[in-house]
Amino acid sequence: MDAEVVSLPPDDGSVAGPEWADDGPGETHHHTADEHHTAGEHHTTGENETRDKSESPEQTQDARELAARFEEEKPGRVLAGPVGVLFTGITVAVGLLTLWQVFFPLAQGSKYYLIFFLAGVLPIVFLAYPSGVRLRRAKADAADADDRRGPTPVDWLLALAALVVCLYPVLPVTIGAGGGGYDAFLDRQGLLDPLDVAFGTGLLLLLLEACRRTTGWILPAVCVLFLGYGYYGGLLPQSWPVAHAGLDFGQLVDAFYNSDSGFYGTPLDVAASYIVLFTIYGAVLNLSGAGRFFVELSAAAFRRSRTAAGRTAVASGFLLGTVSGSGAATTVSIGAVTWPILRRAGYPAERAGGMLAAAGVGAILSPPTLGAAAFIIAEYLGVSYLQVLGWATVPTILYYLGILLSVEIDARRSGVRPVVIDTGSAWRLLARFGYHFLSLFVIIVVLALGASAMRAVVIATVLAAVLSFLDRRHRLTPARLVEALRDGVRGVLAVSAVCAAAGIITATTTKTGLGPQAAALLIDGAQAVSSEPAVVLALTAVLAAVALSLLGLAVPVTASFVIGWVIIGPALLNLGVEAPAAAMFVFYFAVLSEVSPPTALAAVAAAAVTGGRLVPTMWQTLRYALPAYLIPLAFVITPTGLGLLGIGGAGRIVTAGLVSALGVAVLAVAAGGWLPGVGPAGVPERIVGAIAGLVLLWLEPLPMAIGAALAALAVAGVYVRRGAAGHAGRPAVEESVDLGEEREWDGSTRG
Repeated sequence: MDAEVVSLPPDDGSVAGPEWADDGPGETHHHTADEHHTAGEHHTTGENETRDKSESPEQTQDARELAARFEEEKPGRVLAGPVGVLFTGITVAVGLLTLWQVFFPLAQGSKYYLIFFLAGVLPIVFLAYPSGVRLRRAKADAADADDRRGPTPVDWLLALAALVVCLYPVLPVTIGAGGGGYDAFLDRQGLLDPLDVAFGTGLLLLLLEACRRTTGWILPAVCVLFLGYGYYGGLLPQSWPVAHAGLDFGQLVDAFYNSDSGFYGTPLDVAASYIVLFTIYGAVLNLSGAGRFFVELSAAAFRRSRTAAGRTAVASGFLLGTVSGSGAATTVSIGAVTWPILRRAGYPAERAGGMLAAAGVGAILSPPTLGAAAFIIAEYLGVSYLQVLGWATVPTILYYLGILLSVEIDARRSGVRPVVIDTGSAWRLLARFGYHFLSLFVIIVVLALGASAMRAVVIATVLAAVLSFLDRRHRLTPARLVEALRDGVRGVLAVSAVCAAAGIITATTTKTGLGPQAAALLIDGAQAVSSEPAVVLALTAVLAAVALSLLGLAVPVTASFVIGWVIIGPALLNLGVEAPAAAMFVFYFAVLSEVSPPTALAAVAAAAVTGGRLVPTMWQTLRYALPAYLIPLAFVITPTGLGLLGIGGAGRIVTAGLVSALGVAVLAVAAGGWLPGVGPAGVPERIVGAIAGLVLLWLEPLPMAIGAALAALAVAGVYVRRGAAGHAGRPAVEESVDLGEEREWDGSTRG
């Protein structure tokens, strides 16, 4: 069978990502109708080729629009003319303020800075995002046209109101018993003036509306539910575990508006101090051509292997994760380039979609730019971001190991055709454009030297901007630097609104003591099944995983983590789980909502790219992402599991890593029904293999020994099955698919 030679699709901007890309750890994504100079034009092979005529309409439309459709946040307006100039001016000012705060922090403290940051971003949320409210169905098209033209008078009014209520705490003018400046406002903590309560209520309502515009109705509804619990919880029967003494409205507003756990709490601090800097860095890296380079490097590295198409998709997802911390966005970006190759290699649409979605979601789990919640972990636990990166390293390796094994299995089980990707040498690409990696390495090096994550990413951003001059097509001129600042700040608008609104949840939980009460309920549920401590911990972890997965279906990843940490985190901590393990457990399951049915945003985006059926695509995604669901359980339920987070010494780390890798491999064989190099696995072998993989993840000596024995039994069963098939005179499996070890393809003949 001849290997087909295919070229990467033309670089039409789809790889580099949307103009308003989620180029950092936040989960925002937007689009624009305007085309602009996109990354990677110098790399592209086959630029004069046209797309395959069999592609669906979703495939040919710009990836910017496709990503915006399937992100957790809604697409924003295209702002042009004077409004666009004003918007650019405000975003650049916010970006410069953020950079100034890194090196010359405001003397009044972090909260003072957060007030000005929120005053900069919240008003422009109402300019950048349409309301989506349709008063009359017949006028829907006209309203859509108005949204595209620009902000409405109501939007301008809300923007002005947001500016006033955000700046009120620092207003130097005395208004009755209110106002009087920042110090006077802080002095009234716990004893707010009615005017303070009025402005705090205004900010509360505006944040809920901003969240509705950017994420939909569910998160505002969750915030209102917590607000209602804080106000009416005192009316609950006091015998109920979740009952509390009750809070009046003024107390709640004080907790939201004038405390360190409310609107200006840790989540917003993370958005204003870390995430915005990483989105600016991502925008600079993206404009310098890094996105297309990462995809082409992946294609070049595997261009002649039997599984070139699948490996390229997986490697692209990992590398693009350094530019985009968004699962659905990365899925669309890699799908726009690799799906035509996957299709020609013979991958069914659903299987290819599952691979793309799983690889895309891995972007949020992969160092050095994890999701926004990773920065919140660092703040909550009081550790450096470098430590969080260290905790994520081994689980990331295991996650992509599971995907790559599934790719190899699929290639042999499904009879994938060999393809040769028509691209340049990987070494030549590295020699010419490998400088794109330097800024990523600088982040790690500067963090290792003891600098803050904020300074590390600023240094990396400056380096990426300087290195862009090595390619004349992507030089970051002053105009393009302004564009990067604009894109970076716009990329953090939605997540800033979510983080500020998360203060409603954290402040209510703190005031009412809901966290310990909910944790006790969770533990009691597990203890009702067994009194054995190990079983209680395992059941609590499973219940917590289910609860976090369900929560993630309803709210964005950042909010899901915050809620999970304040409600479920205490349950794990009370059972003796180390804080790093508990925090990473909550983080992983908050992220995995993007591949969890029935919403599974990344899978939905992948199905739109490939044209595959939605539900089968979701199940294929789950199969590829299986290690990500199981590894967090491993590092929570046993002390040895901490080795997966790089904690506990070299012996524990190596043992946990190798045993878990074996477990992941066995589970991949069980899920895929194929043992590479041997042949198909029957139902009995797959069942035994699945049990072996699960037992191996219980990282204790006896379970590990039992799991290894079961894994050996499953492998032996596959060998016996293959031998029986050969002796029965049936054709060797090589006739249906090529089973041998990986072969090289020279582009014309089969090896």
